[in-house]
Amino acid sequence: MKCLIVGCGYVGLPLGAELVRLGHEVFGLRRNASAENELKSAGIQPLFADVTKPETLEKLPREFDWVVYCVAAGGGGAENHRQVYLEGPRRTVEWLSVSPPKKFLYTGSTSVYGQVDGSQVKESSLVEPQAETSRVLVETEKILLEPFQQRKFPSIILRVAGIYGPERGHWFKLFLKNEARMEGDGSRFLNMIHRDDVVGCIIAALKGGRPGEVYNAVDDEPVSQKNFFEWLGATLGKYPPPSVPEDSSETRKRGVTNKRVSNRKLKMELGYQFKYPNFRKGYTAEILRLDRAGELQIVPDER
Repeated sequence: MKCLIVGCGYVGLPLGAELVRLGHEVFGLRRNASAENELKSAGIQPLFADVTKPETLEKLPREFDWVVYCVAAGGGGAENHRQVYLEGPRRTVEWLSVSPPKKFLYTGSTSVYGQVDGSQVKESSLVEPQAETSRVLVETEKILLEPFQQRKFPSIILRVAGIYGPERGHWFKLFLKNEARMEGDGSRFLNMIHRDDVVGCIIAALKGGRPGEVYNAVDDEPVSQKNFFEWLGATLGKYPPPSVPEDSSETRKRGVTNKRVSNRKLKMELGYQFKYPNFRKGYTAEILRLDRAGELQIVPDER
């Protein structure tokens, strides 16, 4: 297949490298040329444009079989978030509509589920998040699925959980530095997925996903904060972090939710088998990688 990855960063770069390894022709779109050599070394043909500026897209080729939109905002305020996660996909679809691909896959987020009661959620569950950033993602999903319903533009939504892996893992990095805090009694669930499995889920959805469908990309085992920190503590020889009130200002920018996200549809329809089916397998691999590289920096407990 002739593939375009819009946003060749933390997920897009290894995705492109894997697609190249599988024999596909891969183009990677970045905003600037700073990563040109990195893309070329992975076998990815670089393209440069800014998805928030549609005039920069017009000079590019647009005949692709598979297109993956996995752009990250990279900081900035609410308006930048809206530009990247809403206007960017909208303009990309408009640009591609002249010659639609066979599959257009958008990597969204499980933050669209606003549930706070610890219930299990699946793709058909209510999506009414409280956080403004998450409401933008809901709006994006609607503008991507409407073209499918109206003009059969082949959009697929992949709702991705919290990504961890090399150089990533919000709670893990805070724990190593003694900066982690448990929210209340630690019963709130965390939903995670290793970067390698995000890549695997995307490829599985490109191969077997049905246009117009939504799939949750998350591992098999949602885990409570308490159990996560207790496992990290036992593994690394540290105490669990102190607790703070659940309404603390330290809550995540996408808003506090408490839910268990199911991956059953993705596994049943796409037949994907996870490389890291739970956080223990994924973080064991990451801890070993850091240790072997001499990069495992554990700040001693202050107690």
